[in-house]
Amino acid sequence: MTDILPAVTVIIINYNQTDLTAACLHSLTSLTYPNLRVVVVDNGSAPGAVTALRAHVPPRDLVVLPRNVGFTAANNAGSAVALQSGQPDFLWFLNNDTLVDPDALSALVRAAQQRPSVGAVASVLYDMGTDTVQAYGGGRVSLWNGRAQLVQAAVPDEQLDFLAGTSLLVRVLAIRQVGLLDEQFFMYWEDTDYSFRLRAAGWALTVAPDSRVWHLGAVSTGANTVKRKSETFERVFSQSTVRFYRRHAPLPIVPLTRGLGWYFIKRLLKREWPQARAIVQGTVGAFRPDRPRAST
Repeated sequence: MTDILPAVTVIIINYNQTDLTAACLHSLTSLTYPNLRVVVVDNGSAPGAVTALRAHVPPRDLVVLPRNVGFTAANNAGSAVALQSGQPDFLWFLNNDTLVDPDALSALVRAAQQRPSVGAVASVLYDMGTDTVQAYGGGRVSLWNGRAQLVQAAVPDEQLDFLAGTSLLVRVLAIRQVGLLDEQFFMYWEDTDYSFRLRAAGWALTVAPDSRVWHLGAVSTGANTVKRKSETFERVFSQSTVRFYRRHAPLPIVPLTRGLGWYFIKRLLKREWPQARAIVQGTVGAFRPDRPRAST
């Protein structure tokens, strides 16, 4: 039966978080879906972390990058290995700070097979260790007021502007058409940009309600809470925000002023000077020359 199932390659990025990655990999061993391969990309971790990671990943499935090239570029590196060394039908982009339900992948593949027009399928995300929905697969983004939000309950596919890249199954046929993730996004907004690109190319987006994934979240950019973000988060997120709206908004200045601009003012009002400075740094960085878009 295995040889008639679509082949799936899982792409997981590790950056100095071997314990989280190992836990994620262990949860994958309980998957009910048999026809899969797992590729782990170490994104410039310290030597000790890489050594520890080798104990959990076969050499042929481990890609070690000499430096941190960014979350998006690391995913592309894993995708390139998957596409060059095998013939997968789907790539499953999965954050390393997740634990998956045994039927998570089977549910994603079922949803994709039901509709050939579907280019990508997302899981329902839950706060780690709870039954609280973190995101019902994706969310909405306004190109006019600069606001983006995840949805916490099922909505029609047409009302989803983007799918969350935390657990995202993408059809290789769609990847061949639209290319890989855009490395102009070091981290954040790359999944939203990719969702827009897929839809522009005629592919549908959907959520598999039976695909359950538990997500920790925000572990790559320092200590983050709901009320206070790290400087790294503010800088990287702001840069990606500007790049997204410059590309997709009819009048980028409008959502950037109403969204990111107001966000910056709130940091000033709260006297969060380091965070405000990081927002400025990220905004300025967004106007630097872009790197070429990755292709297959």
